[in-house]
Amino acid sequence: MRGLVHHIDLTVTDKERSRVFYDAVLGFFGYRRSADYDHGSDWDREGEPFHSIGIIEARGPGAERAHDRYSPGLHHLAWAAESRDDVDALHDLLRSIGATILDAPADYPRYGPTYYAVFFADPDGLKLEFVFGATGV
Repeated sequence: MRGLVHHIDLTVTDKERSRVFYDAVLGFFGYRRSADYDHGSDWDREGEPFHSIGIIEARGPGAERAHDRYSPGLHHLAWAAESRDDVDALHDLLRSIGATILDAPADYPRYGPTYYAVFFADPDGLKLEFVFGATGV
């Protein structure tokens, strides 16, 4: 258990727009929205170990700045899929909600011999990934 991610909070420009997106995506992954606040929301997974993903609405002088994954900060966030079909099913969901698909499901042998993933963006342009397969290093 040591070192597992307990929670992560993502900063968004519009909490209502992001709630709709993350309800769909995180719901697909098995998270359920557990709390809404004036500044954002949390989604938790059932069972142990505890794991939560939250959104917090941006504020302050940088609130209108677009996300740049090549600036210091988070580049992207990836979740593990159970199968190639699981990756394809999320791709179908993403298309149905009008999400931005960065790279459709495909094999990525440069990341590992069985690496199959879809890359997509949240409403603020944060790069997200759903991957099945092992990395090969």
